[in-house]
Amino acid sequence: MTTTVSGLDEIRALAGRDLGHSGWLEITQERVNVFAEATGDHQWIHVDPDRAKDGPFGGTIAHGYLTLSLIIPLFNELLEIRDVKMSINYGLDKVRFPSPVRVGARIRLAGTVASVEDVPGDGVQMTVDFTVEADGTAKPACAARAIYRHYA
Repeated sequence: MTTTVSGLDEIRALAGRDLGHSGWLEITQERVNVFAEATGDHQWIHVDPDRAKDGPFGGTIAHGYLTLSLIIPLFNELLEIRDVKMSINYGLDKVRFPSPVRVGARIRLAGTVASVEDVPGDGVQMTVDFTVEADGTAKPACAARAIYRHYA
């Protein structure tokens, strides 16, 4: 379920709020291959299913940065922000990849707004703790703390 907020005051009120989970997204070999083309990272554990069968993961896996990049569309399922002039991705404080995402696996995103602080220029900085879960695995595929700025 998507949480919708309007304006900076409602964003401020999100501090400490659990945003729930996104829907599941299947990681396909095609998506991994397109990411490899875009980044130039053609390591065999990502793009060579035949060789990867005998590798450490028993098949191809998604790039860690692909998993990280999928936070963006999955986050859009968790939170919609209206009535601000501009929103920017300000950066990341911490990113970890505790578990690989095998091609064919489904992932989803969980998010909690850790904090919201005022920033100069009539804005707020929102820090969000994300966990990318892979279906059927005990450890998360990715844990990240992301920082966003929203301006009125």
